[in-house]
Amino acid sequence: MPRYLTEKDIADFRAELCRVATERFARFGYEGVTMRQLAEALGCSPKTPYRYFKDKADILATVRAQAFARFADTLEAAAKKGTTVQDRGRKVGEAYLRFATDHPHAYRIMFEIGQPIDKEHPDLAHEAQRAHGFITRQAKEMAEADLIEVDPILYGWSLWAAMHGLVMLRQAGMLEYGPDFASLANFQGALMFKGAVKAPAKTGRKQ
Repeated sequence: MPRYLTEKDIADFRAELCRVATERFARFGYEGVTMRQLAEALGCSPKTPYRYFKDKADILATVRAQAFARFADTLEAAAKKGTTVQDRGRKVGEAYLRFATDHPHAYRIMFEIGQPIDKEHPDLAHEAQRAHGFITRQAKEMAEADLIEVDPILYGWSLWAAMHGLVMLRQAGMLEYGPDFASLANFQGALMFKGAVKAPAKTGRKQ
């Protein structure tokens, strides 16, 4: 007689399946993972995962939504610690890079695996948008505070692209013989801010 599954049993199995799936998707990509492989890693029958998720795409959407949610929570917490607009931007940037370092599998499935972010997976769309908002919002706040005089949308996305590039270089092992990661990140951030900062108003000479 099959054992009755409590809500905790179901939640625990889903959590373990998501943990295993996150690691497998990050290492082997979407096409390199099968439902059978996930079942084998969990020590269950090939049909068991289908009791909890519709298919492999559903699992991927779920684990990506969870990753984006943790990512957004991290950025939000960092923003709240900032004492000024510029300080908030710095802390969010640091939190971004720290998350990518501490959770490389989550970062990979967020940004390296192509999957439509649409109405088919509303949780994924919501969490991805929330994370995106915290990343680019800092530039908008800088513009509103009159700290920068460039297009805040372009500046925000440029900052994001720069941070993502640093993360990818590090994950690919390309910085092993390069500059210290933190020093490079600080230099890059300072350089981009210097190029965007509002120039001081010129004062006319007294005759």
